[in-house]
Amino acid sequence: MPLPGSHQAAWAQDTDSLTIVSGADRHEFSIELVDTPESRARGLMYRRSMPEDHGMLFDFGRVDMVSMWMRNTYIPLDMLFVRADGSIARIARDTEPLSERSISSGEPVLAVFEINAGISDRLGITAGDRIDHPLFAQ
Repeated sequence: MPLPGSHQAAWAQDTDSLTIVSGADRHEFSIELVDTPESRARGLMYRRSMPEDHGMLFDFGRVDMVSMWMRNTYIPLDMLFVRADGSIARIARDTEPLSERSISSGEPVLAVFEINAGISDRLGITAGDRIDHPLFAQ
């Protein structure tokens, strides 16, 4: 049974899409965009699974240093820290579920894109690749 206030239910109907461009390859994802303080604080908390071709895009509304954590998050994730131009600054791979350890962007970023752990490696996604989505200036 989900915890009170959780949203373990099906993915929100408010989904969008984005593409990660890695060399000649293009990888499409359905996304949930979180862009309010409340939705960013909740993120993927309490969810037990996420479809392989889905992710959550955290829009921070301005470029700044960002720290994430995995409190109440059961799904191991790859966190892609994304600059305002859509380039991936850093990837924190296979983050530890339920950890309160701070995971830093390492430099100012506009957004973080979270996907299931291991997908970055499986698709060959690396720092410097680009995310194609209207949030990022092209």
